[in-house]
Amino acid sequence: MTGSEQEAVAGSPARDDQQDFTDADRGFLARLEPTVVRDATGQVVWDADAYGFLEADCPPTAHPSLWRQSRLVARQGLYEVVPGIHQVRGLDLSNITFVEGERGVLVIDPLISAEVAAAALALYREHRGERPVTGVIYTHSHVDHFGGVRGVVDPAEVAAGRVPVVAPAGFLEHAVSENVFTGTAMARRAGYMYGAALPKGPAGQIGCGLGQTTSTGSVGLVAPTIDITATGQTEILDGVRIVFQLTPGTEAPAEMNVHFPDLRVLCAAENACHTLHNVLTLRGALVRDPSAWAGYLTETIRLFADDTDVVFASHHWPTWGQDRVVRFLEEQRDAYAYLHDQSVRLLNAGYTGTEIAEELRFPPALDQAWHTRGYYGSLSHNAKAVYQRYMGWFDGNPAHLWQHPPAQAASRYVEFMGGADSVVAQARNSYDAGDLRWVAEVLNHVLFAEPGHAAARALQADTFERLGQGAECGPWRNFYLMGAAELRGGILGTPTRSAPDVLAALTAEQIFRSMAVRVNGPRAAEAGRLLLRWELTDTAEVWTLLLSRGALTVMRGDAPRREQPAVVLRLARTTLNAVLGGASTFADEVAGGRVVLDGDAHALVIFGTLLDSPDPDFAIVTP
Repeated sequence: MTGSEQEAVAGSPARDDQQDFTDADRGFLARLEPTVVRDATGQVVWDADAYGFLEADCPPTAHPSLWRQSRLVARQGLYEVVPGIHQVRGLDLSNITFVEGERGVLVIDPLISAEVAAAALALYREHRGERPVTGVIYTHSHVDHFGGVRGVVDPAEVAAGRVPVVAPAGFLEHAVSENVFTGTAMARRAGYMYGAALPKGPAGQIGCGLGQTTSTGSVGLVAPTIDITATGQTEILDGVRIVFQLTPGTEAPAEMNVHFPDLRVLCAAENACHTLHNVLTLRGALVRDPSAWAGYLTETIRLFADDTDVVFASHHWPTWGQDRVVRFLEEQRDAYAYLHDQSVRLLNAGYTGTEIAEELRFPPALDQAWHTRGYYGSLSHNAKAVYQRYMGWFDGNPAHLWQHPPAQAASRYVEFMGGADSVVAQARNSYDAGDLRWVAEVLNHVLFAEPGHAAARALQADTFERLGQGAECGPWRNFYLMGAAELRGGILGTPTRSAPDVLAALTAEQIFRSMAVRVNGPRAAEAGRLLLRWELTDTAEVWTLLLSRGALTVMRGDAPRREQPAVVLRLARTTLNAVLGGASTFADEVAGGRVVLDGDAHALVIFGTLLDSPDPDFAIVTP
């Protein structure tokens, strides 16, 4: 976005609307001071104080609308939603909510990391008393809504049946499997999406629209003990009556809204926030269904509107007043319905995804609502996602059916355009003219043809920086600024933490299937046929892995036709977890007697050499 476009947004009449600021500050009780949370080693896992610069006026290096959103989202502390329900906001990407019961407090969505969840619980108890945690509710299967659970509850209390953990049907499968097969690529791109490695400041990371960024502490998972399997299911937890609405396939594959009829309060999970959400998140995921999303919000209004005075979500701030609640939910619904239906209308008129993204605009009634603006999920990339959902990668043009890969195509483009130096010189003229989208496109060809071209790297970094600083969508800003940072300083990677209890929650089939997507097919094809039998002694499971023609087939029980395995491994599932989690090796476990091998031990060695280790720091803005 150019400076003139930013000024146009800044001058919008709606910009004078202060209702969001009133709502974001309502019920404030106390801040966490200082807002720096550290892990057991002293490493900082969350620093909200770093966003203090947002209290200043918007600088030229940020989109005024995103700056406004970030100022709202950066507010942190303990807030009363209604008597008996409190939230701690601003201690992670998401919110944590406390619902007071007869004996203690129920916790909804305990953030990403144990450290920040524990800090939030301590802040709550400081002002509301030492209430024990008497239940946990996960609204859906994304890590920012369950990863900090060990900071608020002892798993032993859950195992003993003293603390129920409630989640929507399918939660465990999706929570532990969404990132198993493609976790490395998703994590790398999440580093771009949330910009956690970027410096925080007016010219750097200012937030991501949904929250500020992600905490980097210890991620965990305690398995649910109560599954919500039907809309209307009612549970009484610590004396609190709760009615659930299942909303699968909306913002997450397993998700639910949570209604407290006696308090006249609705938790909308992540189905209705103060932003247009993602139909396809830029870190990568399955494409979501905005039509179903809109349909569930219609059901939400039908089920709960007459008995609701407040709606809150696991991000952002609540909305008070029955009429305002209904309008908020209707506008959210209409945004997803319009996005879906108009994208489909245009694709049926022959438009491609990119063309739809250029054409599609919200009507004024939606465009002028702050909470439907594209702070997190832009209308542009969501429209492309709808096209992808229905039509796939191919736009129907035969010229796009068999294109060269980026590096090979780039070399040809650059040669046609007179060489790298000529392209950079012309791109500099376009840059000076403000045609930044074109500069980014043509310099991308130069960098994929000649990654070390210094002038191209420098100009592309400047281009990305300007595009990022003009973006209203937080993830777009972070993607552009991360690209600029890595062009200038090399790969930044992404801060991650191992999560052994998440690994432990995987089924054996999920573990073995995750091995299948690591098999190096060409090398495995040369290795020939290989059969391995795994006997998990503590779970009484038997699994057979067949390597054949470069593909790994995972089978429960014995191989068909009783083929004899090359080697049999007998071990406890806990031992397998330790090896896969990096806490040990097969050699150490065999030496310690915790893995017993029967057959050709060398077959296991061969199998290990056929598994690639994914690269968590692969290049993105260069080949």
